Amino acid sequence: MSAMDNGKHDGNPNSLHGFYGWTDTLKGVFYGPGSVKTALPKLLSTLGVRNALVVTGKSLYTKTSIVKTVEGILQELGAHGDTFYDIGEHSPIAGIRRGMESFNKNKCDVIVAVGGGSPVDASKAILYHLQKEMGGKTLPQIAIPTTLSAAEYSGSQIRSSSIGAGYTDDNGQKVAVSSQDLAPAGIILDAELTLPTPERLWLSTGIRALDHTVETLYRPLVPIPVKILCYAAMADLFTYLPLSKANPSSVEIRQKLQLASWMSLWPLKLEKYSALGISHALGHKLGATYGIPHGITSCLTLAPTVALQSRIASQENKEHLAKSLFYLQEASTGSVDGDVRLLSSMIQDLIVQLGLKASLSEYKVPTQDLPGIAEGALGNQDEPIFSEVVKLLEGLYV
Repeated sequence: MSAMDNGKHDGNPNSLHGFYGWTDTLKGVFYGPGSVKTALPKLLSTLGVRNALVVTGKSLYTKTSIVKTVEGILQELGAHGDTFYDIGEHSPIAGIRRGMESFNKNKCDVIVAVGGGSPVDASKAILYHLQKEMGGKTLPQIAIPTTLSAAEYSGSQIRSSSIGAGYTDDNGQKVAVSSQDLAPAGIILDAELTLPTPERLWLSTGIRALDHTVETLYRPLVPIPVKILCYAAMADLFTYLPLSKANPSSVEIRQKLQLASWMSLWPLKLEKYSALGISHALGHKLGATYGIPHGITSCLTLAPTVALQSRIASQENKEHLAKSLFYLQEASTGSVDGDVRLLSSMIQDLIVQLGLKASLSEYKVPTQDLPGIAEGALGNQDEPIFSEVVKLLEGLYV
């Protein structure tokens, strides 16, 4: 199924029919300022694991005390095997191979991933490839996110019936692996650990979370209760992202944003394959190939994608998007199409307010590459909206 099914799929003629399930792997989400001190020992005990490989990014390891905090907790428990921080943006495969070597060398039985989407996805990929090499069950991961990307809940969302991990292969192409066993065994949302996260990364991954909320509204097979969670997450992101920019030291605001990120990509176990939409598909193509952070790809593509939905989406999906205005306490324009366009404008205004406006020119994306990017995102040049998506991309240079 391509990113452009717009709710048309077999066996589910409208959103009043559906299925909801939860992964069997996740033992719990612990949240609250300071919660890492009690949650991490509890999860290690529950899982029966004794030797952790901490996987994180170089900047987080060398420029903050966050990883030292996690290492200290593990060392008190006698459970710190090693720390691996050679994970780059978009999780290059070379780093994943080195992570596997460290895991085996130190006889680890669990990964504790600390940071944003790259360490979380890289940890899933490490565990996936270790299982393929050694057999047996997939070993567990505990995720401690310091951004709002929500990678810990279902990774790259390449497959909805299983948990995805996205990484970059030797040719610079985004690759995905899938297994239900890759879901983190535990997630710890401790806002105190997010304080050193650079402002641009923190806020742009908040827009990434907003992207999840919007594209889940027209993602096939998603049950209505999850859409309601998305509306709630959307309202909180619109409220608390500007407040966090104005008051970056507020742990309370950061904790509320972490909870909004969780609601933005609620873990789903669906009956069939179900992709997110054009904004995410374009983001995957732009991110790894041109070195654009995933949060920034959402800053580029989300608002114009919503505007495009006002022209191409099914009536039902337009109505789902238009209903967002109620939760954002914004008056209707009087028409569904107009409401969707207003939502697009509000998203763009938020991005500008947060100082996150970007362009493809900044990242030196050649204009001649645009048809290939559109084709890669849609899966087919014959898609009826192919030319529309190329035009969307052309508009991202200003």
